[in-house]
Amino acid sequence: MSAGLTIGAGPFVDLDPLTYRRHWLHDGDRTYPETNCYTDLLIELVHAHGDEPLAILGSTVRLDFETDQWTFFKPHPVDLESIVGLDIHEVQPYRALPALLVDALAAGRTLTIEVDARYLPDTASTSYRRDHVKTTIAVAAIDPTAERLIYFHNAGLFALDGPDYRGVLRIEPAPMAGSLVPYVELVRFDGRTRSPGEVREASRAALRAHLDRIAPGNPVTRFGERLAEVLPSLLDGDEATYHAFAFATVRMAGAGFELLGAHADWLLGEQGRPISETLGRIVDGSKLLGFKLARRRAFDPAPIVADMAAAWIEAIDRLDRAVPAR
Repeated sequence: MSAGLTIGAGPFVDLDPLTYRRHWLHDGDRTYPETNCYTDLLIELVHAHGDEPLAILGSTVRLDFETDQWTFFKPHPVDLESIVGLDIHEVQPYRALPALLVDALAAGRTLTIEVDARYLPDTASTSYRRDHVKTTIAVAAIDPTAERLIYFHNAGLFALDGPDYRGVLRIEPAPMAGSLVPYVELVRFDGRTRSPGEVREASRAALRAHLDRIAPGNPVTRFGERLAEVLPSLLDGDEATYHAFAFATVRMAGAGFELLGAHADWLLGEQGRPISETLGRIVDGSKLLGFKLARRRAFDPAPIVADMAAAWIEAIDRLDRAVPAR
């Protein structure tokens, strides 16, 4: 690590990617150790700050099938602020990104930045130096002189420098005239220390509020109807179409409901175990559907979907009784 790397945000300034221990939600023995780039980023950001990311996952109870895909779930902004004091809001990057980062980090804050994964070394197995893929990072520290960046992305903490630094911060190659500026958010914690009891109570209240806002009907049933409709074209289509469909549907549902199960275990203790086990049937069903779709052979998804739909009803009913209105 460069000796000049001194500009960082509060508790993140001394983090080292080589020794950083990610949250267990990202352990490899989980069915979906990575969920989506934004939620994974926030899990690690909250964890590295010293708070419990399990507390902010109650909004996953509102996962729904949205016409042709499952909800791209993110921890709710209101939950982030009320539970762990994390305020995230969009800012206008009218200056060069390094200058914006230096000022934000020096003030003890950080930024999330929409970047091109082509310049992220942690994507070596997918897009690094090959494909242009949109993703989001949060910056822990920066050394503009050495052109080095420490950043959170997906399930961990990483470092980049040199050409990757210049690429990810849009220095070189410079953006073409008329190109859109990246989406940037300011991230700040309120600095207030909360007791474990306060965090748990705020998390319980948030979950109750989300339970009260679940859309009518069974989302798994709606998904099953859509799957039956598009399955022939999926099986006849190309691999890229399958991967896009799988990420937006079975993978998103499986990852989201697995997080909800972990949230129930953390919040409710032993009372949460039957709920997480029931949600596990949705997770397992999502994984099984993903495997069957990948084989590109005709199959009947109805029995799998029916069990997932029944599990959704049971899990939501158990949660509703476990977290009564006060």
